[in-house]
Amino acid sequence: MAPLYLRTTMSQIVDVTTIIEAIQPELSGGKFASVVDRINPASPAQTADILERLPAAQQPVLFRLLPKDRASAVFDILSPKQQSGLIQGLRNREVSEIFAGLDPDDRALLLDELPASLATRLLTGLTGAQRRLTTDLLGYPKGSIGRRMSPQVVSTRATYTAADTLSRIQKRLGDAETIYTIPVVDNARRVVGIISLRQLLAADSHAVIADIMSKAEVASAYDSAEDAARICIELRLLALPIVDRECRLLGILTVDDAGRIIEHEDSVDSARQGGMEPLGRPYLSTPVLQLVRSRIVWLLVLAVGATLTVQVLSVFEATLEQVTVLALFVPLLIGTGGNTGNQAATTVTRAIALGDVHTSDLLRVLLRECAAGFTLGTLLGLIGALMTGAIFGAPIGLTIGLTLLAVCTVAASIGGIMPLIAKRLNVDPAVFSNPFITTFVDATGLIVYFLIAKAVLGI
Repeated sequence: MAPLYLRTTMSQIVDVTTIIEAIQPELSGGKFASVVDRINPASPAQTADILERLPAAQQPVLFRLLPKDRASAVFDILSPKQQSGLIQGLRNREVSEIFAGLDPDDRALLLDELPASLATRLLTGLTGAQRRLTTDLLGYPKGSIGRRMSPQVVSTRATYTAADTLSRIQKRLGDAETIYTIPVVDNARRVVGIISLRQLLAADSHAVIADIMSKAEVASAYDSAEDAARICIELRLLALPIVDRECRLLGILTVDDAGRIIEHEDSVDSARQGGMEPLGRPYLSTPVLQLVRSRIVWLLVLAVGATLTVQVLSVFEATLEQVTVLALFVPLLIGTGGNTGNQAATTVTRAIALGDVHTSDLLRVLLRECAAGFTLGTLLGLIGALMTGAIFGAPIGLTIGLTLLAVCTVAASIGGIMPLIAKRLNVDPAVFSNPFITTFVDATGLIVYFLIAKAVLGI
């Protein structure tokens, strides 16, 4: 798979923007020689950036103007969704050439985004060996690391010498995904260790691999891609061997692929925590209707959820009529509760992603967030009680202070355990987005508020 895409510097972004503004009218006017002159100085990464930000109709036109080697490098940098969109505008021969030049894991990712008829046609155009490698990866569940690993891995045996292993590496230089980390296997291809290129070069040529290898960290092909990627990143590994259920070597995950997976998962989580689906392409090249589709479902769900707040207000309408000043503090209280819940949910969701917290820690998380919420509520409640009491009288001040205490405690507790409940139900914790938690906490916060008001004010 292509190296992890590093964003350009600010000065380079300005250059790219200038190029885009210049070539758009030239592409429309057929001034292709001028377009080629403008994009020639750009690197493959910058060219990919230019391509992504052009209107969809102009992307295939620009892509055809690129030299073959450069076009392949640019295509490899694009995300699977962007590759899929570009392919729709290319000729069959062009598509087949590009597809055959991809690594097996890149081909598997792209096939997931293509219509079934086109995917089948592309597969039949591969050689037997290419097709076997690709279909093997497609046999693993979506979202598993089995679909993202590279099967093109160089391995060695524990009984081999350093010289034998270096000779094997030299023979596989053309097709190996990485040569810097070499899994060590036994006669049944079970992973028994790992050795780095640095260790091999530093060792005596007659040294036996079993004597110089290190303990191997591995991941199952059926593990989630995100979990495997985080293991690779957190342990600072250059590559992570991927094995089957009997610990037999299947492939390898490189650190640049792991970074790419984490970047994608973080962007998906960020979008869902904001109550929408990820776009899958650059914002400026995303059609407005797609922006609407990515947001409308969650907005409808949250709008329906907000009717709970309306129902609570209608139930306590008589209370509001007796003490109308209570209505002034509704935005303050539900806003504080929502913010407290969102903070707790974001903290715990991040902890889950980093592997710091697991579903078995639910009770510990509940107690910690309850304590944190109680402490925050005490501080905010004291401030709120003093300020409102000085203006509206002690009873109202006491009501606001106690409500802030209760709302912060409840909101932090709910926000903390919801991601863990989602994880236990095998649902993405980010699906329990911040707006969802806010809607839930709004309703419970109002109930608590009016019950405390009735008790303190005797209404």
